[in-house]
Amino acid sequence: MTTPWSPDKKHSDRERWICIYPAYLNSKKTRAEGRIIAKEKAVENPTYQEIRDVLSAAGLKVGVENKLYSREKSKELLYRGRIRVQLKNDNGIPLNPDFPTRESVILHACGMIPKLKTRQGGKHTTEQSQGGTSKKKGKGRR
Repeated sequence: MTTPWSPDKKHSDRERWICIYPAYLNSKKTRAEGRIIAKEKAVENPTYQEIRDVLSAAGLKVGVENKLYSREKSKELLYRGRIRVQLKNDNGIPLNPDFPTRESVILHACGMIPKLKTRQGGKHTTEQSQGGTSKKKGKGRR
């Protein structure tokens, strides 16, 4: 059995691409829950679709996998999804000099997600797109 980092694997093999879970960028998560960047730079409840859109717009090779982050407590579909990004070509040189590391890719995503059209409507739009539960629907409108 070969490991993802065995010498016979190339950087273009999907197993060698970096993984990004939405929890890595989520300002609502603690470090223990999986956030890996500073809270000030993080985004409120990002989805894998938003991350995918932002990174593919930046010209990166992106893949989506239906995986659940191991530290995620909720099993809801809203929290599923993992993004794979190819950073290097087969000879080990970064494909895009603007994104040499995983951190640079994540920081770019955090900077661009708030600029998406779906996020421009303010907090009200964000709450709706993040799957307001049935408990919230109609609250205070009776």
